[in-house]
Amino acid sequence: MRKLLLTLVAVAFCLASPGRCQATPDPASEAFFQRIRQMDGRTLTGTTAHPTDPDHDMVGKSLTLQVKVLSADEVRIPFAVGEDTSRTWILQRTPQGLLFKHDHRLPDGRPDPVTHYGGLAVPGLMSGIQLFPADAETARMLPEAVSNVWCLQLSPDGRTLVYSLERHQQPRYEARFELAE
Repeated sequence: MRKLLLTLVAVAFCLASPGRCQATPDPASEAFFQRIRQMDGRTLTGTTAHPTDPDHDMVGKSLTLQVKVLSADEVRIPFAVGEDTSRTWILQRTPQGLLFKHDHRLPDGRPDPVTHYGGLAVPGLMSGIQLFPADAETARMLPEAVSNVWCLQLSPDGRTLVYSLERHQQPRYEARFELAE
């Protein structure tokens, strides 16, 4: 009983202070990260699958991703929506797990006031799919996004990447990307 209580206290401490706890790398997240790293230099083109409302700013526009490995622990994926190149996804290996962030820039290259939101991957999933619930930084920056969960799903052959977002357990956005030839 005492061992269980100490374990629960340690888990609660790590959840409250994630920067102080060193986690063992999650095998599924690590495998997913390595699969993305293997796509270095590749371009994927896509379309918005959800929503279909033509008033949404991404519906009907060409979507393009390019995978860029910056280091053994960081991959950046610039994401263009039509001519708008202000978005970059960042995947980083951290001691706490695989981190997914959205970097948004103003037209002059300065950081957008709303940037670097995202979260850590849920451990124990499959190597082809990773879920990233909103972290505390995101909740402070965007209180309405506290329930956000981003999903990256890579097909077994590595030719299709699906990006989706749920808020309040409801689909909010989904894009499907195919490896460009």
